[in-house]
Amino acid sequence: MKVVITIPALNEENTLPKVLTEIKQVMSHTRYNWTIQIVDDGSKDKTVQVAKKYGAVVVSHRRNKGLAEAFRTEVKNALKLGADIIVHTDADGQYPAKHIPELIKKVEEGNDLVMGSRFIGQIEHMPFMKRFGNIAFSRVLSHFTKTKITDSTTGFRAFTREVAEEINFINTFTYTQEQIIKAAMKKFKIVEIPIYARKTRESRLFNSSLQYAWRAWINIFRIYRDYEPLRFFGRIGFSMFFTGFAVGLYILYEIITTGAVSGIPRVILSALLMLTGIQIVLFGFLADMWKGR
Repeated sequence: MKVVITIPALNEENTLPKVLTEIKQVMSHTRYNWTIQIVDDGSKDKTVQVAKKYGAVVVSHRRNKGLAEAFRTEVKNALKLGADIIVHTDADGQYPAKHIPELIKKVEEGNDLVMGSRFIGQIEHMPFMKRFGNIAFSRVLSHFTKTKITDSTTGFRAFTREVAEEINFINTFTYTQEQIIKAAMKKFKIVEIPIYARKTRESRLFNSSLQYAWRAWINIFRIYRDYEPLRFFGRIGFSMFFTGFAVGLYILYEIITTGAVSGIPRVILSALLMLTGIQIVLFGFLADMWKGR
């Protein structure tokens, strides 16, 4: 059983030594064949030198490409290293390495994607807006995926080779919610374990909670559109069709009771809404057929 513990890093020369030391201490007491991989996302400091000093495999981006692209690189190279299980963690030390064997054990028990949840565990500190947003997104994802999710943005997770091979990412911002949704759609088994999360620096991914929320919602809708096109476009199309149909019924009622139509624009609106709704539904069917190719 080959385990690759992979970490994205951008200018992490100060925190990386402690993180790598902790991982090595924990994993040295396990029976696993393990490797640490660092994906350097265009660092300008000594991140690469530190990673190599501690014996990690290093893959570098010549320029900063962001977390989502770094995650793609992590997964691609971990598969090249022969990983049976991939463990993703962060370089800032938020997630204690003692939980890594717990994640791996859950995978060995037959789960495909195992996530470390801060919300069923313990969090040293998280700003109110970030906590509120995480809870809200987790509830939405739980509804979408029909799976109980309490921490949709956790970066601490382990997953199988099959999950790594079968899930392709379209997100250019982050991978966290997209991997959950697509894993659920492909019927992979998803579970969470409680973890302890340390207080760390402010996030480098976004300038504000509102910016993060806006981009996360856009990404959720994009994933939903691409993986459930018939349901996505069907709901929009039928809503427009029945709105137009309701306007049409009112117009018909007017004709029956008064013998005349008091507003031609309403007739045009009714017909336009119904025709547009039908077209959107048909587009959903076409998109669903294309998805299955």
